[in-house]
Amino acid sequence: MLRSKEKMRIHLIAIGGAAMHNIAIALQNNGHIVTGSDDEIYDPARTRLEKAGLLPEKTGWDPTNIHPDLDVVILGMHARIDNPELLRAQQLGLNICSYPTFIYQQAQHKQRLVVAGSHGKTTTTAMVMHVLRKLGLDFDYLVGAQLEGFETMVRLSEAPIMVIEGDEYLSSATEPVSKMVQYRPHHAVITGIAWDHINVFPTFESYLSQFRSLIHHLEPEGSLIWYAADLHLQQMVAQVSQTVSFQSCPFDAFQYRIHSGKMWLTRNGKPAQVLSFFGEHNLRNAQAAYLLCATLGISEDTFVAHIADFKGASKRLQLVVAHETSAVWLDFAHAPSKVKATVQAVKALFPTRLLTACLELHTFSSLTKAFLPEYAQSLAGAEQAIVFFSPHTLEMKKLPPFTAQDIQDAFEHPNLKVFTNKADLLSFLEAGKWQEHNLLMMSSGTFDGLDFEQLKHLNTF
Repeated sequence: MLRSKEKMRIHLIAIGGAAMHNIAIALQNNGHIVTGSDDEIYDPARTRLEKAGLLPEKTGWDPTNIHPDLDVVILGMHARIDNPELLRAQQLGLNICSYPTFIYQQAQHKQRLVVAGSHGKTTTTAMVMHVLRKLGLDFDYLVGAQLEGFETMVRLSEAPIMVIEGDEYLSSATEPVSKMVQYRPHHAVITGIAWDHINVFPTFESYLSQFRSLIHHLEPEGSLIWYAADLHLQQMVAQVSQTVSFQSCPFDAFQYRIHSGKMWLTRNGKPAQVLSFFGEHNLRNAQAAYLLCATLGISEDTFVAHIADFKGASKRLQLVVAHETSAVWLDFAHAPSKVKATVQAVKALFPTRLLTACLELHTFSSLTKAFLPEYAQSLAGAEQAIVFFSPHTLEMKKLPPFTAQDIQDAFEHPNLKVFTNKADLLSFLEAGKWQEHNLLMMSSGTFDGLDFEQLKHLNTF
């Protein structure tokens, strides 16, 4: 195990990943000697690595980066099994691990709180972190988005607690195990389950098995906080509890009311707190976050008082611009369950305004023709629907093409338009009339580099 007080030489293969580049920065902040490599690095990772002096001098893989003096090589998921730097590290017999394994090694003597699930895990993790920070508690963390009040997405210190966003994707080419399983939580949240990542989990059953494994890897007498209305979780918890001893804590959503475009958390039937965030799915996230905080002895009253000014993680229902009768939001939603929840949240907040929901298909799953029917009715809450995808992204992912009609058939929306060029998409949006009309942009990508600042100037008259 690498202790933060020991100066180590650490090399990260695929340093440009969202978590990987933050781990690199955190390790350097702790005084370690850090290097890295990647065959492609995009912003914000590029800018942040450059500012930290960690941006590789050249792109690509170079076996000479790997030498016997390295104490550990951290392997990112982006690096393949035949990566020349990995092969060199194996030849030298170096200590090689995925970043989830490395994080566990750093946190094995801490109390580990892990948030997992197909949707809402970043927001739920961020809510826990927000409350702990406001309470002045010392804790480490790993989260999948940049958060207000936190310089990096990763902190590694001597803190007694670590809050971790537990991704179900595989750890690395040499460790084909879900990241969340590697953390062996004392207390875990599963926010819900909806099939995703079909490139590594080709069947829903193979996807479900990752969450069963998470429960099996809870620390003895640990607790599982799970969404009570999820039928898959109901069955899973009932089955696993026959062989694994853990405290089962089902949750639903905090009660709420919506008034004048604001969401109020209600207690005992009365509005108790106006919130800076909205959406029924986020009231479920908040309930899960509270129960996780409760494992640290934090009361519901304290949690509610401190969560009120939580504004959300980056690109999670992020307000781009608000006019008197219109608004534009940006959201990370990309999987069907996330898209549906986000559309419903915006429509519920402003039920009398028209809503245009614009979704980019960007992930491997969403760009796979066989997966498209999973999106059926996901945009139904919007009066107008737009689906955008880049043919270049399809080529990069080596996926077969599909047609606009395939999208029309899959989404089952009567007023849906399909765009494959960002200039055409922007022209369409700029030609619209946005009085009493909201726009929701959803993607895990960037709409092929669309400048979202331009959306601030849409015609609102």
